Amino acid sequence: MKSILLLACLLVNVAWSLATWQENVSKWSLESGMEDARRIKHFEHLIGPLSRIVGGAIAPVRSHPYLAGLLVDVIGLPSPAACGGSLLSSTRVLTAAHCWNDGRFTAWRFTVVLGSPFLFHGGVRIPTFTIAVHPQYNPRTLNNDIAILYLPMRVSFSDAIRPITLPHGPLLNMDFTGRWLKTAGYGRYSDLSTPTTNTMVRNIFLQAISTQQCRRIYGNAILDSNICTNGAGGVGICQGDSGGPLTYSVQGQDILIGVSSFVAQDGCELGFPSAFARVTSYIDWIHRHM
Repeated sequence: MKSILLLACLLVNVAWSLATWQENVSKWSLESGMEDARRIKHFEHLIGPLSRIVGGAIAPVRSHPYLAGLLVDVIGLPSPAACGGSLLSSTRVLTAAHCWNDGRFTAWRFTVVLGSPFLFHGGVRIPTFTIAVHPQYNPRTLNNDIAILYLPMRVSFSDAIRPITLPHGPLLNMDFTGRWLKTAGYGRYSDLSTPTTNTMVRNIFLQAISTQQCRRIYGNAILDSNICTNGAGGVGICQGDSGGPLTYSVQGQDILIGVSSFVAQDGCELGFPSAFARVTSYIDWIHRHM
């Protein structure tokens, strides 16, 4: 079983020039996220709510109780797109700004799904219309690709629903290069366009690489406010859940250090790095919206 994470992410071209990067931003959109969501919904129906997949990278909900699935209703699109997020508190969810606006389409409502291995059924489901987007978010370049959803009601915590811890103390100054990190989400299992029934939540461990190493692939698309992970061996984020968590474990506790942002246009399994918004770069902004 291939170790590729199910995260739908903005597709970018493996190129040095910013112009080329901007041309390829439009190749992922909330519209393509809508197609991902349709696929997930169809195969969840085939699996059935009581089915389970054993082995591989399938992960029980309780192993990442902070993971949020997002169904994104978009102005001008007939059905929702799929994204991911991280529960920060009983009323806040962190996600990617491009899940709200991709430069062409804009979301008008999010349904936050908590405590479920499936995106379209089960768990706690809360609609919200309120989002705080980083004021310097740029949908053309994906700079500052981070946003916070406000829930209209407090979520009750359980073994399957619990907020994640934000970086604090020495973690605020860590670079994380060379460290092993974890990410989780719904969505595609591989680059194959033919879907499988493996649409449950999965997770994968990824090793962080330096910003300089990542810039050799993506050029000016990578800022100091990004974290990149090694794609060697065909592992990394893929289509299914933009905005999902990247975590670092400290004494068994997951710490949120990244928000899924983009991968290479050429494919998820070709060894290119995955890129995330670095949470420590936005920690003050996040705390202001808690």
